[in-house]
Amino acid sequence: MLTGEIRNQIDRIWDAFWSGGISNPLEVMEQITYLLFLRRLDDLHTLEENKSARLKRPIERRIFPEGNDDHPRTPRSYEDLRWSHFKHFASAEMFIVIGEHVFPFLRTLGGDDSTYAHHMKDARFTIPTPALLAKVVDLLDNVSMEDRDTKGDLYEYMLGKIASAGQNGQFRTPRHIIRLMVEMTAPQTKDIICDPASGTCGFLVAAGEYLRDNHPQILHDSKLKEHFHHQMFHGFDFDSTMLRIGSMNMLLHGVENPDIRYRDSLAQDHAGDEERYTLVLANPPFAGSLDYENTAKDLLQIVKTKKTELLFLALFLRLLKPGGRAAVIVPDGVLFGSSKAHKELRRMLVEEQKLDAVVSLPGGVFKPYAGVSTAILLFTKTNSGGTDQVWFYDVAADGMSLDDKRTPLLPDEKLGSTPTETLTADEHAKNNLPDILARWQQRAGSERQQPRTAQSFCVPKADIAAQGYDLSLNRYKEVVHENVQHRAPKDILSELDRLEKEIQKGMIELEGMLG
Repeated sequence: MLTGEIRNQIDRIWDAFWSGGISNPLEVMEQITYLLFLRRLDDLHTLEENKSARLKRPIERRIFPEGNDDHPRTPRSYEDLRWSHFKHFASAEMFIVIGEHVFPFLRTLGGDDSTYAHHMKDARFTIPTPALLAKVVDLLDNVSMEDRDTKGDLYEYMLGKIASAGQNGQFRTPRHIIRLMVEMTAPQTKDIICDPASGTCGFLVAAGEYLRDNHPQILHDSKLKEHFHHQMFHGFDFDSTMLRIGSMNMLLHGVENPDIRYRDSLAQDHAGDEERYTLVLANPPFAGSLDYENTAKDLLQIVKTKKTELLFLALFLRLLKPGGRAAVIVPDGVLFGSSKAHKELRRMLVEEQKLDAVVSLPGGVFKPYAGVSTAILLFTKTNSGGTDQVWFYDVAADGMSLDDKRTPLLPDEKLGSTPTETLTADEHAKNNLPDILARWQQRAGSERQQPRTAQSFCVPKADIAAQGYDLSLNRYKEVVHENVQHRAPKDILSELDRLEKEIQKGMIELEGMLG
């Protein structure tokens, strides 16, 4: 956990960026990401130096070359480009070294041979003043980079500041919703996980943390460890800033070399990725429509549409291996849309694949950035059907207020899908997430007997087919009607007549008192 002191330092730096003229929170995050990457490079080089000294051999993997960086203005040693050196410089000198030497070095870096180095090739230095640069370097130098939890918490806190800053919040799915989806899909040690609209890589980070917590052997078995660091995680995005931020988020959460790369997921052919992944976790952007000319032909073979929400579902089916599973967020229109494409895609999920669950989220989950109602779809790719009963859950509360402020309704230990303390019935009314997880585990057992008046229930495939494959929860949920005793009309009229006479009497008495 971050200390209050570190949080306050980050807040002050954030304010300093804004007062210094950098008003885009993504740019603030990007500059901090570059500096964190520089510190990582220095740490790696130090490890190589220590190994060389211990073995009495030359350095095998030199990140910072020997000799001088012959810049026309200020020739310097490459040693000065290292974090451990320039952090001791006066602020004005540090500003020159980083702007004129370190960033040009970053753009030519190939020796790291990692996804991070790849995303740094167009790095730009935009910190406006030496004083601000010195302040940021001091903060980051005080954070223990040996502690994965501290590094991850630091970055998550800063990502949260992107969300709270306004328009860029759409890049950030609420962490507690992400963790719920990860818990429901329960990643395994040999999974190959993909988010085709990865943004800041929140889903991939949460999956990695789940595996560390629930399958600690993954980092002790050499083959599983290699898979975890190099083959397990795959994220695509077409925003280079998001790729840099997402990559650094993965690194600071302890994943050494994930596959985070540029890709317009709906516009590119997926021949190389078809049926490659065992788990898809995503909250893709639903921006409306695409032109047919810009849409991958293999997706149009699955469903002929311009709607991005349907094309992403087609993409998930394309990417998954048979037996692979998905937990994805969709706008409610996907569940009940009446177009031919909507109906056909829902029919495919129910009849040709295995639709496991529809979790209906309250409308305020994505406020203040969007008020659209959404749902989580959970399905398994089989190519041979398998849907028997579809489990529905009507989420009324996620632990946060559903207004634009989204303030917590409970203490931290009672929030999220796996709180550290048991919730009372009153507290459940404020946070349904632990109940979702508990009932999800019983979807093939006791949940089958739940009445459709309950918060969760199962619906047979035949009922869904009879409703034209409509997947909206309200189509199947039954409302409990209270047994109200209705009075006869003559009794109501008699009562109204009595009340009228009493009012008239009261008015006469009032007039007498005033007169």
